[in-house]
Amino acid sequence: MALHFRKPKNTLEFGGRTAYEAEGDSGEAVRKCPNCHKEIPLSVLQENEQVCPCGHHFRLRARARLRLLLDKGSFRELYGNLISENPLAFEGYDEKLEKVRADTGETEAVITGVGRIKGIFTAVFAMDPYFMMGSMGSIVGEKITRLFEYAIRQHLPVIGFTASGGARMQEGLLSLMQMAKTSAAVKWHSDAGLLYVTVLTDPTTGGVTASFAMEGDLILSEPDALVGFAGARVIEQTTRKRLPQGFQRADFLLEHGFCDAIMDRREQREGLAQILLMHGCGVEAKKSAEESAEKV
Repeated sequence: MALHFRKPKNTLEFGGRTAYEAEGDSGEAVRKCPNCHKEIPLSVLQENEQVCPCGHHFRLRARARLRLLLDKGSFRELYGNLISENPLAFEGYDEKLEKVRADTGETEAVITGVGRIKGIFTAVFAMDPYFMMGSMGSIVGEKITRLFEYAIRQHLPVIGFTASGGARMQEGLLSLMQMAKTSAAVKWHSDAGLLYVTVLTDPTTGGVTASFAMEGDLILSEPDALVGFAGARVIEQTTRKRLPQGFQRADFLLEHGFCDAIMDRREQREGLAQILLMHGCGVEAKKSAEESAEKV
């Protein structure tokens, strides 16, 4: 497991994480990297887990992330039938939900379930930055809470990938309540002596940062991920001070003790498997596999 310690190359608001897709000189579809500014063929990115040769990590859909992480065919989704409604009758919210569901093919901004990482059984959730910027509404909080409750009953570790713009404004106070609810579930899981690992991806902000994203027993981050609560401009306007270079980026968090390590996406499967084994999680998985074999 390799950990990366490097200084951020960009200021907070330079470059960003999104990039357009176009057609290169060879006729192959390409994507321009906002870090090195080169046009990278999509086939290269596909082979490299959506990581540019320069090291820039493009945003990744939740289901694609789970495919990269988990053993083939081992994932079983939980609580996928839960969908958001419009409890406050917020104007235009129903139409927005309908459109984003059609665009992404997902019902909500988080996918929860169980699966195996190199044979080790674990509960897992992944937030989707392409579903309303991974915003946390009532159902997002409910799905994550239920996953932790399931993990307690089954005595499983939890691995969570966070990517969020924060609480979902269309649900008002109901979305803010999810911070307390998910935090309580994390505490119950911890009291049961179980492991919770969070992987912060770009961006992780707002109420998600202020709750379950930063409550892991081990907090990892992808390189150069944006992680924070309030936006940099809001902080500067409030404090009337210039923020340091790289503020709210993964390296800054690591240097100031807000995360434990930075892990390249291409090494996460191996690295997370090692972490689970070091905490004894593989012993239970091996026992379950042996019991299943005996039944067969």
